[in-house]
Amino acid sequence: MLTLLDQLDKGTLWRSPGGIHPPEVKFLSNATPIGQLPLASTYLVPVPQVGENCTLAVKVGDSVLKGTPLTQGTSIWHLPVHAPTSGTIVAIEPRASNHASALPVNTCVIAADGKDTWCELVQNQLDDLSHQQIVDKVRSAGIAGMGGAAFPTHIKLNPVSEIDLVIINGVECEPYISADDRLMREYSRDILAGIGIIHRLLTPKRIVIAIEDNKPEAAKAMQTAVSQCGLPAGSIRVTVIPTKYPSGGEKQLIQIITGREVPSGAIPAKLGIVVHNVGTAYAIHQAVTQGKPLVERVVTVTGKNVSKPGNYWLPIGTPVDHVLTAAEFTPEPDQKVIIGGPMMGHALPNIQVPILKGTNCILVPSSQEIGSTPEEKACIRCGECATACPALLLPQQLFWHAKAEEYDKAASYNLKDCIECGCCSYVCPSDIPLVEYYRIAKSALKQAADEKQQAERAKQRFDARLARLEEEKLAREAKAKEASERRQASMTGTDKNAVAEAMARIAAKKAAAAQAVTGESITEESSATTTDTAEVPKDKAAVAAAIARAKAKKAAQANADGTDTNGAETDSAQVDSSVDVDATESATDAIAQEAPLSQKDKVAAAIARAKAKKAAQQTDTAPLESTETADNTPALSADDDKKAKVAAAVARAKAKKAAQQVETAASDIEVSNTEISVSDVNDAEAIKKAKVAAAVARAKAKKAAQQAETNTENCLSQTATPAVDSTASVQADVNADAETAVNAVATDIEVSITDVSVNDAEAIKKAKVAAAVARAKAKKIAAASAESKTDAEIESVDEIQTEDNVASPSIAATLDTATTEADAVLPSVESTAKPIETAPLSSDELKKARIAATIAKAKAKKAALAQEANASSDSSVTND
Repeated sequence: MLTLLDQLDKGTLWRSPGGIHPPEVKFLSNATPIGQLPLASTYLVPVPQVGENCTLAVKVGDSVLKGTPLTQGTSIWHLPVHAPTSGTIVAIEPRASNHASALPVNTCVIAADGKDTWCELVQNQLDDLSHQQIVDKVRSAGIAGMGGAAFPTHIKLNPVSEIDLVIINGVECEPYISADDRLMREYSRDILAGIGIIHRLLTPKRIVIAIEDNKPEAAKAMQTAVSQCGLPAGSIRVTVIPTKYPSGGEKQLIQIITGREVPSGAIPAKLGIVVHNVGTAYAIHQAVTQGKPLVERVVTVTGKNVSKPGNYWLPIGTPVDHVLTAAEFTPEPDQKVIIGGPMMGHALPNIQVPILKGTNCILVPSSQEIGSTPEEKACIRCGECATACPALLLPQQLFWHAKAEEYDKAASYNLKDCIECGCCSYVCPSDIPLVEYYRIAKSALKQAADEKQQAERAKQRFDARLARLEEEKLAREAKAKEASERRQASMTGTDKNAVAEAMARIAAKKAAAAQAVTGESITEESSATTTDTAEVPKDKAAVAAAIARAKAKKAAQANADGTDTNGAETDSAQVDSSVDVDATESATDAIAQEAPLSQKDKVAAAIARAKAKKAAQQTDTAPLESTETADNTPALSADDDKKAKVAAAVARAKAKKAAQQVETAASDIEVSNTEISVSDVNDAEAIKKAKVAAAVARAKAKKAAQQAETNTENCLSQTATPAVDSTASVQADVNADAETAVNAVATDIEVSITDVSVNDAEAIKKAKVAAAVARAKAKKIAAASAESKTDAEIESVDEIQTEDNVASPSIAATLDTATTEADAVLPSVESTAKPIETAPLSSDELKKARIAATIAKAKAKKAALAQEANASSDSSVTND
């Protein structure tokens, strides 16, 4: 069995299906050599002509030479466009296209200077160029398929698969066209030189030059050139095939030469076959060896309405009207100008269009050659179209679906395999322009495919964006996790404890908020305050302080009101006072739990809680004493007046003694603070703070003396209570008041020192020692008061009255002295505290410290007021 190569060497041919034999009418143009026409005054060069979009390399006003590139691009499908002659770019604007639709395309308008001067050309020896350099030269020359399809040639010269057979197409089956015939006759050697370049690039096993048998002169010229070329013997041959239309089609020619059918949707390269036109081979030779770009081609100008039919070298971009004018065109009414042959060409609606790289013929037939377009009639289902189809399609089914605009169904019948040869339209007895229907359907499918591709690209960009955002998110999370792991790895035990403490403070804060919500039912005031606190979580400390102040005020009012009522009302006041004190303590605890807290805040909060508890104890004791006194008052007799006066005198003496002891305690506290501070000789700041604390102690002593005097005067007014037992009660009250005052002094000293120096750890330690000394002194004074027994207190009223008169000025003098000292000390305290308060604290810490200090001071003041109110209530009850 013979192989394909053996069959090719023997000249074996295969029959192709379908096809027709229309009149050739080639004699009008093939009888004369290829000629030249005069240069046009203006050339129209569409950009781009072949391939994807490109960028212009020139602008309006630029002077160009023949062969100058007008465009540039990087896509593999892009082919550059060159200036067809020398001249000036006068416009770059949309002009009508060389298409049946005449849609405008961007066009460079060149005004020719008439010199037709070439740009600098670089000639090369074929042996000096590599394969890639040859392909690059072909591409830069802008060479496309010259048979009419205008497929980029450099892609065919660089296939991805191995090529066994190269077919040079010289069939030229279209009627009227003779451009390839005359080219083969006159430039056979140049064509063979181009075939040699193709052979070098592709190294096929065989090269076949196919020519129809109606071109004997061309076949003879090519055979002579083959015998004289330098290609290996037996590697190239000329094969003459029978004349039949459309045997010049790529797939049909392959089937005739090899007997193989190219699959639907495939390209010949998959079969190891490549097809090139003879005009393309000639352009390859000109580009590689001469350096000439594709700026002109052979075009057949024919038809009976042309006085000078023939083949001409026409520059790319030459207007059609200029060509017809130079060929002495004589138009008829309703004259048609057809680009291409009568079978596959298209009529021009406008002849002000340029010659393109794929233009091979301009046909201007007379009315006798091509009559008027007949009226379309109904299909009679004769089947002639299917018999004539060279692609073995079903033209009738394609027509029905295309007419119904069912383009998808038409595509299912392999519409894309239609080569638009026009055989079906030629044989149709109903004069149906089948090819026009197919072209419309193809355009619709192509538009839908482009839209789908654009949508797919948009979807890909969107998916890529989502993927990028997700990657960035994961990267951020991974980075944060890595940073957290690094922090945890480098975290010490102290840091971990700090984290745990922070978590504990957050939990305590939540618990305090829940407790505040639960306490809404206690009183209307606490409910309103809790609501405000929930609305303004940033000022919880300030709100808690306000709650404490409100509760203390309510306790004082309740105590004052409770002394005028019976025991039940007093008990109710005690309950209310207890509830208020608890609320105050809760508010103070809320302040203390606010995170984060400084050491000063914690100390101030503790002092506030102590003040609240002391006020509650004093409030609880006062109603009970007033109630007992009220119950015992009716049992007193008038004979006990003398005893009452004695008790009053004793009370004044005790008050004087208590005041002296308080003053002595304050002096001892000052001495102790001074001794503690002096221990650190180099710490001048600590000495200054100790002096401030001593001044505060003296001021507090003055306040305690005033309270003691007030209690004594109240006892003197109680003349209606002459019981001897009340003497011990009054004495105990005075002692308790003295002890309470001294404790208050010590506590306030601690508060003052804490407020003055929070950041100084040594000063805090010394302040605590001073406070402890104050409390010890207070306990000592209370014990001495309890143990002192004076027999002279039971002497005559006159002697006691005399002593009282002597003691009163002393007490008054002591109060005056304490007042003077307090007035002298307070400004110094303020001036000293100011610079200390400017310690480097944050705004939040400073705010919280001030709030805590204010709460503590307010509590101390309200406790003193409550004590005074209790003493007044005792006096009023006794008088009753």
